[in-house]
Amino acid sequence: MTPGSALESRLGRGFVVLAPPQAGTVPFPHMIGDPWRHERLLRESQKLRGRIYLEDGAITEDSLSDDGRYIQSADDLSWHLLTVTPDDRVTACIRYSSHPSTVSFSELDVSQILWDQPWAFATRVKNAVQAELARARRSGFSFVELGGWAVGEELRCSTEAMRIVLMCYALSQMLGGAIGLSTATTRHHSSSILRRTGGRSIVDSKGEVPSYFDPNYKCEMEMLCFDSRSPSPRYSGWVREFTQALLRIPMIASHCPSTASGLLHLHAGVMAAEPQVAIRETSKVA
Repeated sequence: MTPGSALESRLGRGFVVLAPPQAGTVPFPHMIGDPWRHERLLRESQKLRGRIYLEDGAITEDSLSDDGRYIQSADDLSWHLLTVTPDDRVTACIRYSSHPSTVSFSELDVSQILWDQPWAFATRVKNAVQAELARARRSGFSFVELGGWAVGEELRCSTEAMRIVLMCYALSQMLGGAIGLSTATTRHHSSSILRRTGGRSIVDSKGEVPSYFDPNYKCEMEMLCFDSRSPSPRYSGWVREFTQALLRIPMIASHCPSTASGLLHLHAGVMAAEPQVAIRETSKVA
């Protein structure tokens, strides 16, 4: 087995990354301008998210578009990490919303969650998140919110949820480092998966901020943060390999490539069509 094929077997199922409009200057060699595929895969991920959340009772049918999509305001401006089948069907997804470290708390999605929470709890969350923002500024990192996480039924008993989170660590490192935040449900062990990969509770002057009940999603939630420099030591090797993989898997942009970089993107498009992009799982993370 060649080193390249070893990496592919560890990577597992096929990955595709949807890039936001502002990613035009990011130096990924396989950035492909394909607005049609970008829109189709984003719509598929929104449908997957809508179906899973509806089945879980986290949302109602009124929350969905006419074609069954659960659309969130951050979708169009975010990165999306997708697991896809060989025929390009989305089976898992997560949204990666990157902000400059100068972003204010009120501009973050997490601030909207606090409208339905008691004042004392909301104050603790605000103080804790502002401390993480200050840490991002000191480190020269971006601040990231993870959301829109959904895993299809056929992958529920696999390690796909773990793998897609580890890919977020890899993307963070490729983009120059990040301090991240995610609100994760205890349902389907989502919050425990984030903790296993390196996530931790946000903290204010009183200690760890406890879990809370979200009346919109009707479930218990935890607010966890992560540092792209510090994945769990158990999975740090996987993050390094996934970082290498990001140089090879398709990055789909919502705009066409410029003339100056046309040859690079043409080459990327040819390489992205090779079989290693969508491969079957032969080994496990855990």
